[in-house]
Amino acid sequence: MKKTILKKMAVMLAGLLSFTFLFGCAPENTSGQGPSKSEDDKPQIGMCFDSFVIERWQKDRDIFVSMAKELGAEVNVQNANGDIEQQKKQIDYFIKQGMDVIVIICIDSEALKDSVKKAKDEGIKIIAYDRLITNADVDLYISFDNEKVGELMGETIVNNKADACKVVKICGSPLDSNVHMVDAGFDKIMEENGCEILDTFYADGWRAELASDYVYENMDLIMEADAIMCGNDDLAGRVVHVLSEKRLAGKKLVVGQDADLEACQRIVEGTQLSTVYKPIEKLAQQAAVCAVKLAGGEELDSENLSVYYDGTYEVPFFRIDPVNVTEKNMNEIIIGSGFHLKEDVYLNVPGKMPD
Repeated sequence: MKKTILKKMAVMLAGLLSFTFLFGCAPENTSGQGPSKSEDDKPQIGMCFDSFVIERWQKDRDIFVSMAKELGAEVNVQNANGDIEQQKKQIDYFIKQGMDVIVIICIDSEALKDSVKKAKDEGIKIIAYDRLITNADVDLYISFDNEKVGELMGETIVNNKADACKVVKICGSPLDSNVHMVDAGFDKIMEENGCEILDTFYADGWRAELASDYVYENMDLIMEADAIMCGNDDLAGRVVHVLSEKRLAGKKLVVGQDADLEACQRIVEGTQLSTVYKPIEKLAQQAAVCAVKLAGGEELDSENLSVYYDGTYEVPFFRIDPVNVTEKNMNEIIIGSGFHLKEDVYLNVPGKMPD
């Protein structure tokens, strides 16, 4: 009888010790902001995109994620599909997950100030990627020289038009701060060279179909214009499509930016004058390096940083120079860098393909 009782007590004691071990060693979350992290955890980076409607964003994502992983970090990518409220929710999600750094490609430059503050109050670093988040005091703004982008567009038109020209501008989203920077650079060149801007149109949400709608509805202005400045190559593609229908492709000077594959094809075909190449690989890789450094509490290299006034604060700014691309330097800049393959660029005009 005593042996039986002792056996039962031993079993109960073993079970109790097992229960205590399992639950006593569970990680304790004291922050209330998602799972706690041990010191040897990988840096956690959240990356929140506007959308993937624009071709280049997929390249930015892939290069950034690859570089961050190479540096030992983990990246959680979210896509807001052009919805600013969804983007705010995704930032809240990253905050609750206890991310070390949040990289934001913002939809509305003025709408995320409170979201950024909420994250910073939790000790999370914020990088404004390619697009400035205004009045938010981000830890880093990394982008291209967007005013220079506009200047390059304007200079290309001026250099290909013997006398003073008339221009229609079909720009991107008015909520994107980069759009206004590009405008400023372009307008400066137009003014310096006596060119007349007949009209300026903004495509909400960077919706490319709005560009073609505008051309259809304003054909009289398009006929009067010598050139059409497009906010990016996606908009330019829609514009050229309509011009082709009207037998005007190649007769109106069309400029864009981003060096999309189809834009490069149009340039060698002769229906688009130029695009502005922005070395995405350099931008995305540098952003990943900076994100990992910030996650580890390291200081960024001040030698490569300037400052940019965001409307309230002066924020660290890493600026990368863009490059203008025409048919003349397509092989050197685009093909030589490996940005696009020669066979793809000259797909529709194989007779022009260089050896």
